[in-house]
Amino acid sequence: MRILVTGGAGFIGSHLVDAFLDRGDEVTVVDIASEERSVRLNAGAALHRVSVTDAEALTAVVRAARPEVICHLAAQIDVRISVTDPAADAMTNVIGTINVLTAAQEVSARVLFASTGGALYGLDAKIPSPEELLPVPEAPYGTAKYCAEQYIGLFNRLHGGAHSALRLGNVYGPRQDPTGEAGVVSIFCGRALEGERPTVYGDGAQTRDYVYVGDVVAAFLAAADAARPGIWNIGTGRETSVLDLVEVIGRISGAPVEPVFAPARPGELPRSALDVARASRDLNWQAATSMTDGVARVHAWIRDGANPRAPR
Repeated sequence: MRILVTGGAGFIGSHLVDAFLDRGDEVTVVDIASEERSVRLNAGAALHRVSVTDAEALTAVVRAARPEVICHLAAQIDVRISVTDPAADAMTNVIGTINVLTAAQEVSARVLFASTGGALYGLDAKIPSPEELLPVPEAPYGTAKYCAEQYIGLFNRLHGGAHSALRLGNVYGPRQDPTGEAGVVSIFCGRALEGERPTVYGDGAQTRDYVYVGDVVAAFLAAADAARPGIWNIGTGRETSVLDLVEVIGRISGAPVEPVFAPARPGELPRSALDVARASRDLNWQAATSMTDGVARVHAWIRDGANPRAPR
């Protein structure tokens, strides 16, 4: 197939580009990547440094590439930034998605949208949370992702499309910046390897559904091949607390990790896990990587130099 990946030089996107190229697909990437980030990108993909908020430039790339599938991963991903600047968050995550959908319509491409499961379902959601639950997000980030999903459904109804949304859990794996502000697994592994104490916000009892990047890539491939509309949770279905994660990293490191505690941050949920039965049924997909194995791969990746072209 001809594939276009927005955010294809990012952490998840670069792994996804590799997977499509490995199976023989033709891949075009739209990303405003810096030189530092672009080194993640496979040389076999054509990179266009275009923002999804630039409708005219995005449409020109889509017209030229004529993709059959657009995997839309370009996003503002920091919950805290969304709280302090919700308009900028909405510009990327809502308007950017509308621009992608509009461009896709011109070439009859299907859009697979990387939504969020971890920030969508709300404080009182059933755990694990099924897709049927009414989302009640606690931060602008989750609100914008849900709004983008509504536009996906609208474009399907208005134009007979087959666009889909994958609601991702907390994705982790090699190529996730261990010095950044997002990606707790990479950050904590990096701190442990430096002999530093990681910072835990709140009491550490808060839970997330941590899903390995290779499993997320497999879900996107399955959804691309399914050629049908849908909304699917992509996670493990299991809760892991921050303190559980600290304990796993300590075992892998061979020495206990002693965190520093700080006040909880606004807009973050106390519990989250995703019901993945629908993805198993519709896509024949389920996560295959255990938390211990996945964290061990991240730990080894950072220990060995954090190669930006690390395999899945």
